[in-house]
Amino acid sequence: MRALIQRVSKSSVVVDQQTTGAIATGLLVLLGVEKGDTEKDLRYTIEKTTGLRIFEDEQGKMNLSLLDVGGQMLVVSQFTLLGDVRRGRRPSFVEAASPEIANRMYEEFINSGRELGIDVQTGIFQAEMQVALVNEGPVTILIDSRKRF
Repeated sequence: MRALIQRVSKSSVVVDQQTTGAIATGLLVLLGVEKGDTEKDLRYTIEKTTGLRIFEDEQGKMNLSLLDVGGQMLVVSQFTLLGDVRRGRRPSFVEAASPEIANRMYEEFINSGRELGIDVQTGIFQAEMQVALVNEGPVTILIDSRKRF
C-alpha cells in the first residue's frame, strides 16, 4: 500500500462539478492499493499517516501529528501511485490491486481514520476527480507499507 501524504491548510475534491470532500488544516492522502496488500499493510499505513509528526509545535518544529492537532483528512483513491515507469515511457499498473480489493481497502482505511476520531472526507472511488490543495510547507511524505524506499 502506498500513500502520498501532503500537509495542507485546505484541500477539496470535485466529481462532476460537485464537491465530494473538503477539509481545512490536515492531510490530503492519495492512497494506492497494491496486489497482495493485507490488513497488516492497512494498519501500518493508517498508523503511520495519523501518527506522522509533521505539524509544527509552538516552537515551530515539526513535532505534532494529525491526532495531536485535531486535523482533518481527505482521502482520495489513487491507483497511479503503483505505476511502474522503470521500462519504457508508459506506466505499467499491473501491480495495482483489482478494483474490488482496492475499494474494500480504501473504505477500510477511511473507516479506520474515523474510528480514531478524525473527520475524514473522501473522493469517489474510480471517479474522474479534480483535487485542489494548498500544501503547507510544502510538506509531502511518501509511505510504502512494504518499505521499499
